[in-house]
Amino acid sequence: MIKKRLIRNANKIDKFLINFLKKQKNSLLIKPMKYGVISGGKKIRSTIILDAGKIFNISEARLINVCAAVECIHSYSLIHDDLPCMDNDSIRRGKPSTHIKFGESSAVLAGSSLLTLAFEIISDKKYLLNAKTKNEIIRTLASCSGHTGIAGGQELDLKFENKKKKLNQIIDMQKKKTGKLFYFCLYAVGAVANKSNKEKFFLGQIGEDIGLLFQLADDFLDNKGSIKLVGKPVKKDDKKGKSTLLNLMGEKKAYLYANNLKKKILRKLEKHGKKGKQLTNTIEFILERKF
Repeated sequence: MIKKRLIRNANKIDKFLINFLKKQKNSLLIKPMKYGVISGGKKIRSTIILDAGKIFNISEARLINVCAAVECIHSYSLIHDDLPCMDNDSIRRGKPSTHIKFGESSAVLAGSSLLTLAFEIISDKKYLLNAKTKNEIIRTLASCSGHTGIAGGQELDLKFENKKKKLNQIIDMQKKKTGKLFYFCLYAVGAVANKSNKEKFFLGQIGEDIGLLFQLADDFLDNKGSIKLVGKPVKKDDKKGKSTLLNLMGEKKAYLYANNLKKKILRKLEKHGKKGKQLTNTIEFILERKF
């Protein structure tokens, strides 16, 4: 069952992160960092990585550093997105946002520390990948996290508030804000599997589409979900005048677009047969999720 698999995978990543942080010198930022990355969250990006790893017969041990790094990047972005100067959200994962719990300055620094921790985790000498592959993973993660990825997407998201934007502008923004990290998830698996540049790019494009699907599902949840299940405020997109495909198209057309996108992703994975079954199940879950 997908929920059990998500919980099992999340526990593995949490354990890895706790042990990794234990080996480092203690600091005042450890608590807000742990609060932001370890407590709660589906860690669905890690499950996507592990599911894709099964396609290429890659052990979890060879992918867990990548999973942990991705969760650090994702959590850094959430901590910063919740700040008063950005989306100003006070609840995240069913608990007070990091800046509410620890103060704004600590939240900014904890988020920045999680960003850099991601690269420490990949470059760790105990992570037994060759240097060329590590460098490729680090370079790709950096480009997916900065101004050409998550950060650039968040900037567009803020600038698009209360403005009428075209379909391609919204898709571009959401692919940066959400899709790029999913792009990295599948691209990195291809790199660990020593696939060709063409295959890695193909995998990355599937990941980017999965990220767009995830964002659409998130928008549906914001529109119709409950704060208890979602773990964060709902109906906030309308209040803030966010540019979303849901607001542009309306619910029926947006869901049809999302369903067609899901079918397109699944068609691309058909060639992997039974080995792609877990990834297929996770993609099915993404669109229909209630939390």
